[in-house]
Amino acid sequence: MSDHVSFLQMTGVAALTAAGLVWGSVLLRVVRRRIHRTGQYRHDRYATGPRPLRALPRQAGPPPEAVQLTAAERAAFAGLVRQFSEGRS
Repeated sequence: MSDHVSFLQMTGVAALTAAGLVWGSVLLRVVRRRIHRTGQYRHDRYATGPRPLRALPRQAGPPPEAVQLTAAERAAFAGLVRQFSEGRS
């Protein structure tokens, strides 16, 4: 044991190392169980394409809206489009 390292420091390093090894082994076991339970360990998991996310609810936007324009409104809109597109060319 080195002269400049106290007994408490050596004990702390040993405890942290042991805790890290225990944490790693528990994490590895949890991941292996999850992979085994979901069946993702098979090599053909992408044969049918990616699976949808089950945790997210199906989302839908608001219903589409449509407005009927008169001929004068359509002409005014076409004029605006031409006016804005002239500056881009």
